[in-house]
Amino acid sequence: MDTYNTINIVLKTDESDFHSRQICLNILSYTMEEEKVQKAFQKLVVLLAVAAIFVLGACGNSKDNTKEESSKDSNAYSVEHAMGTTEVKDTPKRIVVLTNEGTEALLALGIKPVGAVQSWTGDPWYDHIKDQMDGVEVVGIEHEINIEKIASLKPDLIIGNKLRQEKDYAKLSKIAPTVFSETLRGDWKENFELYAKAVNQETKGEEVLKAYDDKLLALKEKLGDQTNQEVSFVRFMADKSRIYYTDSFSGIIFDALGFKRVPAQADLFKDNAKLGNLAVEVGKEVIPQMDGDVIFYFTYMPTGDDSALATEQEWTQDPLWKNLTAVQKGNAHKVDDVIWNTAGGILAANIMLDQVEEIFTK
Repeated sequence: MDTYNTINIVLKTDESDFHSRQICLNILSYTMEEEKVQKAFQKLVVLLAVAAIFVLGACGNSKDNTKEESSKDSNAYSVEHAMGTTEVKDTPKRIVVLTNEGTEALLALGIKPVGAVQSWTGDPWYDHIKDQMDGVEVVGIEHEINIEKIASLKPDLIIGNKLRQEKDYAKLSKIAPTVFSETLRGDWKENFELYAKAVNQETKGEEVLKAYDDKLLALKEKLGDQTNQEVSFVRFMADKSRIYYTDSFSGIIFDALGFKRVPAQADLFKDNAKLGNLAVEVGKEVIPQMDGDVIFYFTYMPTGDDSALATEQEWTQDPLWKNLTAVQKGNAHKVDDVIWNTAGGILAANIMLDQVEEIFTK
């Protein structure tokens, strides 16, 4: 018999005295209060269980967020370059490039920049890259970049050059992580390797360079003893002429092929030479030192300015030029200034190898 039934019997019994009834009422009141406490406790347990579910869910989300942040951090990398060390948070998607050879590097890596400096010739790009540059915004020229235009493109990486844009580095770094190569002279492949690292494509970069090196070695083998010849490079510009030497774009490539340089030109490139072993400006009295087994000459004509053609015609019609052994033997070749000198990148280098093969194997 439960408590309620017992109390009801007592309360209904006529014989029960007042005192007994009072005790029963107290017991009933206590029992009801106890039930209320139990129900309240049960509700509290339910509420705590629900709260625990939310807390565990929040912890799970927190862990997921932490993992996500950790994943983002793990994609970050640093690049040492001419201006120091730059941290890049993740593989960049919107790149602005501020040198012609840098543009070629990106294209060779399969990357189209959102912005690039205009080519030295072309409208606005060199003929050999224009088909790959559709939609790319012009951000000035190498030595006169448009900071506002660059900022408007919202880049996540800027690639430039200390020789060209050192004064703008601080401003560019406020827009996006910025990586600078040291110079535009010397071994162009060093810059290519830096750019590949900057865009987090080192493996792809190694593949591109290996393909180029393999192509060069195959050509070197094909040329055989022809590489024992002495070569000379001459460039005609508006109102001036230069002999290009071992640290020039074409000079580096011909050195790798095994060609020799004209010994008489060494005296023109002393330690205090203005442009180092890149080039030296000369007068007509130096024309005899331009001679070699083979002469390559190219004429720089920026867009809308063909005044250098007058320089070329004046010099190549000079008796001193006509008297050069290479000229008399038909071994003086006019070649494309863009490919052999101005562009200075991996794409031009590959095209140049094709043209060298054509010249020496025709």
